[in-house]
Amino acid sequence: MSGFFKSSIGRKVAMALSAFFLMFFLLQHLAINVLSVFSPDTFNEVSHFMGTNPVVQFALQPVLIFAVVFHFVMGFILELRNRKAQGVSYAKNNGAANSSWMSRNMIWSGITILAFIVLHFIDFWFPEINTKYIQGDWSGMMEGVEGFRYYEELVHKFVNPIRVVAYVVAFVFLGLHLAHGFTSAFQSMGGTAGRKKTLQTIGKVYSILIPAGFIFVALYHYLNH
Repeated sequence: MSGFFKSSIGRKVAMALSAFFLMFFLLQHLAINVLSVFSPDTFNEVSHFMGTNPVVQFALQPVLIFAVVFHFVMGFILELRNRKAQGVSYAKNNGAANSSWMSRNMIWSGITILAFIVLHFIDFWFPEINTKYIQGDWSGMMEGVEGFRYYEELVHKFVNPIRVVAYVVAFVFLGLHLAHGFTSAFQSMGGTAGRKKTLQTIGKVYSILIPAGFIFVALYHYLNH
C-alpha cells in the first residue's frame, strides 16, 4: 500500500480523494452560510451546533484540516514532478494544443485559494479557537449581542470593502480551480469512462454555483450591513 501511494497514480488517487472530501465540505459550508441571508436565527443555531458538537470539533475538524493541508501539499508535489518530467516550464510548453488553460495553471489558482484560506482562518477560525480553547468560552454568546454571536461576527467581517473584494476574487479563482479539478478528480479515480460529458456538465454547474453562492453571501451582507 505504501508503494502504491508513492507512485504517480497513487498520488493522483490520494489527491482525488481529498478533493472529493473538500468539495463536499464546500457544499455543506455554503448551505450553512446561505442561512445567514434567509434566517439569521437558524444560522446561529446551526453554527452553534457545529461549533460545540464533539464529533464535529474533535473528529471531523481535524480531518478537514488534514485534508486541506494534504491537498495543497500533494498538489504542489505533483506540479513540481510534472514540470521536472517535462523539462520545460508551462510558458515554453505548447500544452495549449491538448489541454485547457486552467489545467496548465492549477498551481496559480491553488496559491490564490491557499492565500484566501489563510485570510479565512485569520478572520474566523483563529478567533474561534481562541474563544473556545484558550478563553474557555463555549457559550456562543457575545457581550452586547442578544442570542448567539455567530451572525454578528459574520456580518462584521463584510463591512470592509477591501475584505469583500478579496473574498470575491478568491472565489472566482476557486471557480476556475473547480472547473478543472472536479472532472480531473473523477478521471483520477477512473470514473469518466462513458460519462465524461455528463461529469463535465455537473462540474461546470458546481464550479459556478458554489463560488457564486459564497460571493452572493458576502455581497449581501456588505450591501445590507
